[in-house]
Amino acid sequence: MIYSMLVPILFPVIAGLFLLVMKEPKKRKVLLGITEAALLATGAFVVHALFRVNGKDVILFRLTVSLPVYLKPDGLGLLFMAVVSVVWIPAAFFAFSYMKPEEETDGKFNGEPGEKSRKESHGSKKGNGEKRFYGFYLIVYGILNGLGLAGNLVTFYIFYELMTLFSMPLVIHTRSREAVMASLKYLFYSFLGAYMVLFGLFFLNRFGNTLTFTPGGVLDKGMAAGNEGLLLVTAFLMLLGFGVKSGMFPLHAWLPTAHPVAPAPASAVLSSVIVKAGVLGIIRVVYYMFGAEFLRGTWVQTVWLVFVLITVFMGSMLAYREKLLKKRLAYSTVSQASYILFGLALLQPAAMEGAMLHLVFHALIKSVLFLAAGAVIHRTGKTRVEELTGIGKEMPGTIWCFAFASLALIGIPPTSGFISKWYLAAGALDSGTGVFAWLGPVVLLVSALLTAGYLLPIVMKGFFPGEGYDYKECQFQKDKRQEYNRSGEIEKKKGFFTVKEDPYMLLPIMLLTALAVGLGIWPNPLIEYISGIVAGIL
Repeated sequence: MIYSMLVPILFPVIAGLFLLVMKEPKKRKVLLGITEAALLATGAFVVHALFRVNGKDVILFRLTVSLPVYLKPDGLGLLFMAVVSVVWIPAAFFAFSYMKPEEETDGKFNGEPGEKSRKESHGSKKGNGEKRFYGFYLIVYGILNGLGLAGNLVTFYIFYELMTLFSMPLVIHTRSREAVMASLKYLFYSFLGAYMVLFGLFFLNRFGNTLTFTPGGVLDKGMAAGNEGLLLVTAFLMLLGFGVKSGMFPLHAWLPTAHPVAPAPASAVLSSVIVKAGVLGIIRVVYYMFGAEFLRGTWVQTVWLVFVLITVFMGSMLAYREKLLKKRLAYSTVSQASYILFGLALLQPAAMEGAMLHLVFHALIKSVLFLAAGAVIHRTGKTRVEELTGIGKEMPGTIWCFAFASLALIGIPPTSGFISKWYLAAGALDSGTGVFAWLGPVVLLVSALLTAGYLLPIVMKGFFPGEGYDYKECQFQKDKRQEYNRSGEIEKKKGFFTVKEDPYMLLPIMLLTALAVGLGIWPNPLIEYISGIVAGIL
């Protein structure tokens, strides 16, 4: 039992620490082999945990007599672990090609904003920076598994803080000025949110029977009587605290700053997984600490709904106006993460099912979008939306995946995004929350239209550049195109030149795209699993 729960946490952490302290290997294959073995082994241990680990707890140690640090798996935590692994492992295989050092790419352009050359971003020595990236990448993987297995709020908080500290090197990886400033902003906002959570933790320990995650809440009704006002303030601060990581207004500004400067694999997991750690924290606080009944109909629920609807609309509008590709996707994450929070804030079963479905679907969809964007930038050097005219002629496989993921994010059936948004709208209409019962679906619809407005033109212009597009220009100064192309190879096709796509980047993108679309066509097993979780909470 102890082995089954500790290994998914300790194995990748130990492997990551080993990579950080080991000498630079003479052959890159050694580095990739260690990383690949650690990822696949950890994924296997996660699968074992999903099917074999029961609800018994394992105490690791005690901070005090009444504050144990322990692991206790449940359906929600195991679902989070599954999402982490499904995204984390393909993104790592994408990185194996993306992170090739300078000597193996003849110094070709890496393509990330703020990077002038491979030498600046990864150093001049072979593998410099890559070993560090994989080391922290593995450590964060183990920590995220710890978040899923945490049995009480103290344990969750410890892993949550560790996640912030060890994910920061993924943001600062390029060591450019933009990356340094973004990482500092990331730390400042994250610590501000964590201190709000810590403040609430003290009061919960005072007024609760326990800090163990308990469906329905842990408040002692006798001790809470007469202190409802203080407890509501506590709940609101904890919502804001965890809302920082999930990009909720008004503490969302770190996200569109940090995500674009990180390497594409890091951007993908930051947006698709680490943002969801804040969502998981909110679920634990609202439904397992205070209880939905305690917050239903209070000013906390009202203000929370106002904040998330502002975030949904604001994020979509800012994404619509943004010209940098990765920053546009980062603003999109701000909006889409609050779709999940909206479903949670309604405190209604169908809406909560929709929120948890969107947690899963958005993780898949946004990882596709960020990896596809990274592949385009990496292979062509194009970072701005207006530069992507005709990109579908150059990288058709990547842009087709981007197109399917865009349709899923908008919510076009039969993709997965349609399923989650259907549940969110249905739950809102049945929530009995007054104006929010109809205002919420309206805002979601407007946001979906804006989502179509900032994603579909990229695809349309990519495949149908228009009459004004000069196909001869696709030769596009062949020498310059070769400067950006990692392999230095140009493939001539139908009278124009196309960048040769890297299959090692394309395959993970295609796998995640298939999941994002396939779960919309065959959603019933996942819906039944999530319905069981929700039924046990509400």
